[in-house]
Amino acid sequence: MLDEIDLKILRMLQKDARVSNSAMARCTGMATSAIFERIKKLKALGVIRGYRIDLEPRMLGMGLLAYVFVKVNIRRGQPDAALLLAEIPEVQEVHHIAGEDCLMVKIRAPDTGTLGDLLTEHIHCLEGVQSTRTTIVLKTVKDTAELPLTYVGEMGKK
Repeated sequence: MLDEIDLKILRMLQKDARVSNSAMARCTGMATSAIFERIKKLKALGVIRGYRIDLEPRMLGMGLLAYVFVKVNIRRGQPDAALLLAEIPEVQEVHHIAGEDCLMVKIRAPDTGTLGDLLTEHIHCLEGVQSTRTTIVLKTVKDTAELPLTYVGEMGKK
């Protein structure tokens, strides 16, 4: 079970994954070695999966964001379309979803031409893919990887 100190550490790391153990120690009133041990424990528990850098896609020529909804016909012995989609470099996320479609795929591309090529040359030709619906994002209002940590206390109640 995570305590308030763990949550404080996680909040600081979500804001800045490069925050030093000594800075976290000052904010929590703990020793730097205790912070190190808590982070080690959070990694071992799988709470901390890794550390990433947040890049601006437009500055790197990947300004087009699209969500592609994929309907697949799954047959025994057929490769998993979700795993094949996950291998495409422009694909950032693949989710199995409930509803009319089977998969939701987040794609970053330089432009609509490149997106069209990805759809025709890499996605539509996958075995089992029946159809796709593509939604292009015009403007992003919020884009974060931070999780609200207010529900953590609820974990033990379920």
